[in-house]
Amino acid sequence: MGEPTDDDPYLWLEEVTGEDALAWVAERNAETADALAADPGFLPLKERLREVLDASDRIPYTTRRGPHLYNFWRDAAHVRGLWRRTTLEQYRKDVPEWDVLLDLDALAEAEGEKWVWDGARVRRPDHDLALIRLSRDGGDAVVVREFDLAAREFVEDGFRLPEAKTRIGWIDADTVFVGTDTGPGSLTDSGYPRQVRRWRRGTEPAEAELVFEAGQADVSAWGQHDSTPGYERDFVGRSLDFFRSETHWLRPDGTLVRIDVPDDALAYAHRRHLIVTLKSDWLGQPTGSLLAFDFDAFLAGDRTPEVLFTPDERTALAGHAWTRGHLVLETLRDVSTRIEVLTPAPDGGWTREPLVGVPELSAVSVVDTDPDVSDEFFLDVSGFLQSSTLHRGRIGGDSETLKQAPDRFDTTGLSVAQHFAVSRDGTRVPYFVIGPDHAVTGPGPTLLYGYGGFEVSLTPYYGAVTGRAWLEQGGTYVIANIRGGGEYGPDWHQAALGADRPRAFEDFAAVAEDLVTRGITTPAALGAAGGSNGGLLMGAMLTRYPELFGAIVAQVPLLDMTRFHKLLAGASWIAEYGDPDDEADLPHLLDVSPYHRIAADRRYPPVLLMTSTRDDRVHPGHARKAAARLRELGHPVLFHENTGGGHAGAGDNEQAAHNSALMYTFLRRHLA
Repeated sequence: MGEPTDDDPYLWLEEVTGEDALAWVAERNAETADALAADPGFLPLKERLREVLDASDRIPYTTRRGPHLYNFWRDAAHVRGLWRRTTLEQYRKDVPEWDVLLDLDALAEAEGEKWVWDGARVRRPDHDLALIRLSRDGGDAVVVREFDLAAREFVEDGFRLPEAKTRIGWIDADTVFVGTDTGPGSLTDSGYPRQVRRWRRGTEPAEAELVFEAGQADVSAWGQHDSTPGYERDFVGRSLDFFRSETHWLRPDGTLVRIDVPDDALAYAHRRHLIVTLKSDWLGQPTGSLLAFDFDAFLAGDRTPEVLFTPDERTALAGHAWTRGHLVLETLRDVSTRIEVLTPAPDGGWTREPLVGVPELSAVSVVDTDPDVSDEFFLDVSGFLQSSTLHRGRIGGDSETLKQAPDRFDTTGLSVAQHFAVSRDGTRVPYFVIGPDHAVTGPGPTLLYGYGGFEVSLTPYYGAVTGRAWLEQGGTYVIANIRGGGEYGPDWHQAALGADRPRAFEDFAAVAEDLVTRGITTPAALGAAGGSNGGLLMGAMLTRYPELFGAIVAQVPLLDMTRFHKLLAGASWIAEYGDPDDEADLPHLLDVSPYHRIAADRRYPPVLLMTSTRDDRVHPGHARKAAARLRELGHPVLFHENTGGGHAGAGDNEQAAHNSALMYTFLRRHLA
């Protein structure tokens, strides 16, 4: 295993737009194009994937804002997309009439910029003005412009900010909370806003009133105005690291009142309630619980919780959403969704009842609610082999099926199963298998996907691209729910933090071995793929368990774990991995750093490394340097760097289809 050195021969590849680095990237891209894009199956596959991504009969998911349902839409005719809205009456129709608010293709052409939509903050409760976020070619940094929804145009001399990792939100029609780059001292070491200012229309943001400031080593600061009628309140806070934060009530006189919950808990106010999600034990309640307090009583010192959810070893909280009078609770039991409706009583206490009709091994998610006005909800139901159905209902009332997406791939002969592998320390690790009956077909080409970090849960979903590119071709797709994720709550995540990261690697390897034991695949026919933190996982599989795989794909990966904190947003992940500048952490970071484990005397399966020049979250230098080192030592590696697309790796459907076609062509070539 190597050592971190300042004379890393490939440091020059960290110069994102350096002339030599981009020339090297162009050479590698040409090699990959010759190897994969020239394959006779590449273009037909890319066209079939582009067809899925551009399909006009996709479900246009919406967000309710007052009387309108808002949607952002991209297809073949609108590459960059349309921001538009309609009414529920129109939305019920097979072909609704949409009111187009902003055409990003027209804007991009007029301004000569590759604008990518990054969302809009619409002012509540009037829904008259929006703060639109636009990214140049998909990066995390955005420009912000105020937009008049009635006039359908940007507000001349309105709120406007240049490119930065800005946080901004409405207070009233003429005031916002903003954190952005206003010069030296305004950003944290991670590159996010350090200050919160109350910015009034017609003034300069750098001169706006400073209401809160985080530390330089914190991740970020934020401000938020709660505009709920009758409960208008301001809050500010700071993220101490990726998992710990402080929240303060900002009183009208400018003084701060700390919301006194553990700094690893998630807390927010909703009407008369303070809602707290626990990441560690507190007040006699276990990690992963959801608690409610009376907000005013809590500030007065009352610490008597109403317990809304308590986890067990098989069940974890997945999320929750408010309607006007109810709380919709989403939980995972062995990674399968359950939904309950909780109702607060006026005199205290809560009642609960299940939301019926939720199928097993499915993805069920609350798409949208309107907590200010009604008990309406929009619910999406899908599964690995079941395309999405969008339902609308009212709690306590009727429901209707609004939209049904057509099937995008042939599921004949395919089925879904859940199995459990036993990891090195005896932990049972669940995984999903989607594919043919292997008792009939025998072992075949299999793709194993994982993430294992940041408490992210991998739940069932309908993957049309994977369906067309892999399942239809006879492949089997597997999702591993390894530690580091959130499938069994905070404890499942914390089991693979810092020096315990190898547990996630051991879990993934255990699933790979279990697939072979069950006769689903063989090592030569087993591929693995993952992105971002999942790209680190792929680097670990390559350098720790190369004998288990026939091919590996790592997308926008972290691979140099001794320098990640010095590159772009990397400092914000120290709480997940450890601090390379801390002598206590450096040994385990070296141990998990794939870049430093690459050796000349080991045989590695073919690997495809994919990244983006415009990724301003995970630095493209990770993938570049690892590719260069693998090439230097004579190992089989292909490298592709998209010039745009940000951390998603693709800024539009054309890029997304191209990247997916490269990946599946590579896998088919080595595993089929």
